This record gives sequence, structure tokens and C-alpha cells, in this order.
Amino acid sequence: MDCNCNKEKRSYHFNISEVVDGKIQEVMNFNFGGHHDLAAMVAKTAAKGDISEKHAKELVVGMRLLHHVLKKCAGASDIYSDFYPVFEEFKKAVKEHYKG
Repeated sequence: MDCNCNKEKRSYHFNISEVVDGKIQEVMNFNFGGHHDLAAMVAKTAAKGDISEKHAKELVVGMRLLHHVLKKCAGASDIYSDFYPVFEEFKKAVKEHYKG
């Protein structure tokens, strides 16, 4: 089993903007942290060539954010705790598909 205690902590800031009638406005922002190098994960995913770089970014960021919520909120509702094992299986399959 891997120990995450010596892994570098990374911090990301998400700034979500919406374009309405040609005007850009910020609708939300938040920080997200962890030990994963999102840029490296995107590069590895995109390098396989089966999805675009845009979709690789969406996949990596979406999976990391969802994984975080499922872990942190597992006790909040059965909807999270019931889905977590299914998501973990999907995550394993994705990792296997995109491993280098």
C-alpha cells in the first residue's frame, strides 16, 4: 500500500466564468488541493490519442473533483457511499487504460 505522507501537496485555483450576451462574468471560484499533478495526468491521458486534449482535461479534472467529494461526503448520504465503490472501479479502469 502506498503512503501519501511524503507526496508533494499541490494547490489549484478554479475560476469558472460564463459568457452571456458576449460578456464574460465570473460565476464561481474555489481552491482544490491534493498530491496529484493534474497537468501530468492530462498529458498522459491525451498522449494515448483516443480523446482530445480538451476531453482529457475535462476527464482528469472531473474525476479528481468527484473523487474528492465522494470521499469527503461518504457519510452524508447513501447516494455518495453507494456510488463510491462503483466510481472506484471506473477509476481503476481509466487508470489501467491510460497507464504509460
